[in-house]
Order: sequence, then C-alpha cells, then structure tokens
Amino acid sequence: MSKTDITRAFAGGKAFIPFVTCGDPNIETTAAVVRALAEAGAAIIELGIPFSDPTAEGPVIQNANVRALAGGTTTDTVFDLVRDVRAGRPGTDGTFAAADATAPVTTPLVFMTYANVVFHYGIERFCQRMVEVGVDGLILPEVPLEEKDEFASVCAQHDLAFISLVAPTSAGRIQAIAREAEGFVYLVSSLGTTGMRDTFATDLDAIVAQIREVTDVPIAIGFGISTPDQARTMAAKADGVIVGSAIVAQAAEAASPAQAANTLGAYAKAMVEAVR
Repeated sequence: MSKTDITRAFAGGKAFIPFVTCGDPNIETTAAVVRALAEAGAAIIELGIPFSDPTAEGPVIQNANVRALAGGTTTDTVFDLVRDVRAGRPGTDGTFAAADATAPVTTPLVFMTYANVVFHYGIERFCQRMVEVGVDGLILPEVPLEEKDEFASVCAQHDLAFISLVAPTSAGRIQAIAREAEGFVYLVSSLGTTGMRDTFATDLDAIVAQIREVTDVPIAIGFGISTPDQARTMAAKADGVIVGSAIVAQAAEAASPAQAANTLGAYAKAMVEAVR
C-alpha cells in the first residue's frame, strides 16, 4: 500500500470516503464497521485516532473521542486494528482460527488525528508503523502549510500521502496549499467544526476552480454531509465526498458490532450510489 493507492481510488468514479472514530463504542465495533464500509464500496476509509482535544471536531466526534479514550483505546490499539483488518482477522488479539478468518480489507486507509498524537509517538516511528500495518496516508487538520514539513517530509520518505486541507478561510493560500497536495485535497465545506448540516453557504465551485488551476490531485469535500442528496450535490462539484459525524453517530448507537456493520453497510451503499 502507498500514496498512489489513494489516487487510484478515484479512478473508478466519484469516491465515497467514510470516517470512523476508532474505539467508539469499542474496537470490535470499529473493526466490523471498517469491513462493512469496505464491502459497501467505500473508495477510501479515514480512521480517526482518538485524541483528548480534537479541535476540528464538533460534538458528535468530540464525544466519540472521549468515549474511545475512556474505553482504553490507544494509538497502538489502532495500529493493531489496521493490522488485523488488513490480515482478515476477526479480532485484535493477533490470533485467529482459520475458520473464523474474513476477507482482508484492501481499501486504502488514511489516519486522521492530531499533531500531538504523532509527535508524542515519534514521527519516524509513527510513519514506519503506518507502512508496516498498511496505512496509506495521514491527515493532521490543525497543521498549517507553513509547519507541515516536519511531518510531510517523513511521510514522503515512507511513500505515505500527507493530505492537505483547504478551508473557506484559506483565502489567498488556496493555490499554495493545492500545489503541494498529495493523495487528495480535503476541501472543508463550511466554517466551523465537523457535524451534520442542513445547508452549505460556502462558494465551493469557486474554491474548486482555484484548486483545479494548479493541480490534478483529486478533490474530496467533507464536513457536514450526511444524506444521499447532500452527497450527490457535493459529488457533482468535486471528485469525492467525505462523511464522518453521521457514521460516528450511528456506530455509537448500535447495540452490537454486527448491528453497527449492518446499519452502516446499508448506509454506505446508499451513499456510494448517490455519489456515483
């Protein structure tokens, strides 16, 4: 797996990119949901490593981070999760009976977390482990263009995509960010934090046009999207659609890993159909 796998994920058409908070409500549910999302046709799956101060997130994902941390989810827990779903293991203990094995998840996977998590773990060590378990890219939403090299340079050494965000507040920096984009450009749909929205006031067409002038890297729009109609509208503007809070909320409400997988598998199929 590598950053080129992320770009290839857009080759088959518009991409549906779901996000999950790892460890909420538990790591077994996360594993089941990741498999269900992959089977439903997700082009890329974003895995959120929980952090105590997720500044880009709204209440739904903030609360999911709190629950995941309270439940004992660590960065190493998430690395083990990826290892297991890549290997086709049903659990996260490193062992499984052959009869219980499931199909390995081959969908490109991207970590979304915060700089403190990576820095505390050790940037080189973190990137090396990403390669070992099969993660293709990294998103650190609070790291600005001017400060990204500390992380992006190490990602580059390991053939990992350091994925950049363009926000409505990026203004005169949009094209500077886009010129250095890898994997895909994460276009933030609205001012504020993540969370489901009814309306979108940002002139996304104008931002997309600016990005297109300087790069052919795919563009995926995220923040606030939760319904098939919204996904269809956003996919018409860009190359992909990212959905987080709506997925995290449904995972948290599920009574069991199987129920979460069934519910989110059906939801993902509807979203995949909408974006395409």
